[in-house]
Amino acid sequence: MSLIVINFKAYKEGFGKNALKLAKIAEDIASRCNEKLALAVSFLDLPVIVREVNLDVFAQHVDPISFGSFTGKICPEMLKEVGAKGSLINHSENRMKLSDIEFVVSKMKELDLISIVCTNNATTTAAAAALDPDFVAVEPPELIGTGISVSKARPEVVSRAVEVAKKVNSKVKVLCGAGISSREDYLRALELGAEGVLLASGVVKAKDQKKALEELVGL
Repeated sequence: MSLIVINFKAYKEGFGKNALKLAKIAEDIASRCNEKLALAVSFLDLPVIVREVNLDVFAQHVDPISFGSFTGKICPEMLKEVGAKGSLINHSENRMKLSDIEFVVSKMKELDLISIVCTNNATTTAAAAALDPDFVAVEPPELIGTGISVSKARPEVVSRAVEVAKKVNSKVKVLCGAGISSREDYLRALELGAEGVLLASGVVKAKDQKKALEELVGL
């Protein structure tokens, strides 16, 4: 079963009441399709979505710290306590140093939380895979939010990422991101060896979110 992670980002359409509405739409569609759907939501919405929706809910970022005097930071232990399934790590819009990624992945593993490390090319994918996260998600940043999918525009990025990730760590799963918005984009990513996709605006900012997500999963 492939994985579709919907990143709500900080879009107005994916925050507060809108976030809960979209999460409920995703929950309904997940009950009617063969794909596994998961959500990456704002820290402010995370406890509510976890409580109200029967889907895996991820944070969009987590800081390389444990509990302590870190004003404004979010540690993995906090995610565990509020019921998050895991977190995106090193998204291109919230980059981290390699040493910090290593700390977070290790801490997440210790807490039985899922880590999805975002990368932008084969080199960073190989480095991330060596840290033994659950997933690496390759996303060329220049295609994020453009509606031009990496699986169409730069398929070699996906296939190469899968190749190097599996060579370094046969257990790691590879997601494909950047511009994924249609079922064709999604299926092409799977053909290239990805085991799922990470997407955002194609669903969150769609005029009809329900229709966009149903079309993506083939309903």
